Amino acid sequence: MYVPKHFQFEDYAEKVEFMQQYSFATIVSIKEGIPIATQLPFHIRTDKDQLLLTSHFARANEQANYIENTPSLVIFSEPHAYISPQHYDKEESVPTWDYIAVHAYGLASILTDEKAKSKALEQMILSYDETYLTQWESLSDRFKSGMMRGIVAFELVVTDLQGQKKLSQNKSETERQRIRDFLKNSDNELERNIAAAMKNGSISNEKK
Repeated sequence: MYVPKHFQFEDYAEKVEFMQQYSFATIVSIKEGIPIATQLPFHIRTDKDQLLLTSHFARANEQANYIENTPSLVIFSEPHAYISPQHYDKEESVPTWDYIAVHAYGLASILTDEKAKSKALEQMILSYDETYLTQWESLSDRFKSGMMRGIVAFELVVTDLQGQKKLSQNKSETERQRIRDFLKNSDNELERNIAAAMKNGSISNEKK
């Protein structure tokens, strides 16, 4: 990831928190020298010194055939906002975009053990819809087995974690205040999140 010095995002715990909050991400793998990608929900957890990302492909998705051969890139990126030159002091200014993003690199392994696969699904349910777990557990084994045969579950061990916070840090405080005031009154939640991040240094407070 290209990260100019103004926009460094180095706090490891905060990057993990960002991934957990914006956990619907894009996984990019390489097929015969060509990038292929899928948008997936991820369960993010730490185990001892490892950061683990768990998800699953539809069995028909050919990307599952390539995730064990070479490292994949998982892109977490959600809050963003267009920044108009109207907020700047200098007339000779151009538009830009503020955003936060985290890139996680690592090698994935397919979960072939049925217990591990079932646990991965339950972790996903607990992450996104805890109330559904009771319903899932009440379904017939035949139905659940059929659903599980239709997916390829995997776990990716993160070996490199990179991030960027582009929040107009290269502008004056007066300009940044104008931008914050404009974005915090937006009808767009993502723009309001960027305004909160500019104020707090993190997006977490906006949704808590």
